[in-house]
Amino acid sequence: MTSRTHAHPDLTRPEAGAPFFSTWRVGSPERQAETVEAVARTWERRPWGSADLLGYHLYAGHDGTTLLHHSQWRSEQGYEAFVKTRRQERNDEIDTAVPGIERVRLDRYRRYRSRERAAGDARVPGLVVTVRIDFEPDAADRRADWVDLVLAALDGPDADRGLISAHFHLGTDGTHVLNYAEWESDGAYDEAIGGPESPEFERVRTYPGVKGFTGSRYRHALGLVP
Repeated sequence: MTSRTHAHPDLTRPEAGAPFFSTWRVGSPERQAETVEAVARTWERRPWGSADLLGYHLYAGHDGTTLLHHSQWRSEQGYEAFVKTRRQERNDEIDTAVPGIERVRLDRYRRYRSRERAAGDARVPGLVVTVRIDFEPDAADRRADWVDLVLAALDGPDADRGLISAHFHLGTDGTHVLNYAEWESDGAYDEAIGGPESPEFERVRTYPGVKGFTGSRYRHALGLVP
């Protein structure tokens, strides 16, 4: 069966060979809440979707209009089998409860490296920030080098104590990187981005081949696990 959890996902799970992130646009904070509950009801009244699905989490965007979905799959083949047999009936039920949901995009990833939470750090993230970093078409093979540069900067003397963890994923389409970062609070994140830019992060921002950055703020709204 399916159970709810308040725990945030562990993005470093070694068996999660196919992490997916997708975005839905729902239009308002009220519809955000309605959609989260519709997803929960739809999944809880059915058997768990697949033995290949480790967990499914929803996040409400601070913009009041979007939902981020994160699912951890053992393999893409497991996801494809789920799509063929079980996904549509769930989407139909959700759409009946909350008509007009716009499913914006689904992106597939492989986690490359992480700045994991420190041993003994039991803080519950008050904020989740995702940053999509787009690269020029001929710079796909430089994405890992860029991540290495970021992680070196995060471990430097000016590391932000409000940052709990950061997980860098390479898009399987070769075009971008996604950073999923857990922060102690909105205030901690605002303080970090409002301070002076270090030379290390200037090199990150101006790295050759980087086209641009798109950041979004979320709060964890629902966790579903078998």
